[in-house]
Amino acid sequence: DPTNLNASRTYQWLWAVILFSVIYLLVGVAFPNPSAADKMQFMWRLAAWLICLVAYAIHIGFEHFRFHSSPSRTALHAAMAVALGGFGLAAAANIHAVRQGTGNHRLLALAPVIWPILSAVPAFLVAGVAAAVLARVRPNKKLQIQ
Repeated sequence: DPTNLNASRTYQWLWAVILFSVIYLLVGVAFPNPSAADKMQFMWRLAAWLICLVAYAIHIGFEHFRFHSSPSRTALHAAMAVALGGFGLAAAANIHAVRQGTGNHRLLALAPVIWPILSAVPAFLVAGVAAAVLARVRPNKKLQIQ
């Protein structure tokens, strides 16, 4: 049925947002936090940043080349994935603090609101610029036809 096919294509971007947010969450939870005393932890954190950077770039590429999204829609979807990943990390930090009996619980209570905003705003801006550059360098055929 062609209508089901179109409906599934309509929500492909949502699956990408969920997938990349899970990647950000898993990388953020799985990699150790840096400490000034341990250079190896710093290298692990650097690796986590690089993995997230690659995932972010792949997401922008999917939005442009596979989903044929406009630059603004690409930026919105990339920022949504980053924000959702930030929310997941904030939730994980709260759970960890409760289990361990550590951390500033007042500040951590704000984290599920603050972390997504602090991460999504720059992610939106950078993805918007990257998608606009991609659109100028390699125009999207589907966007031109519409």
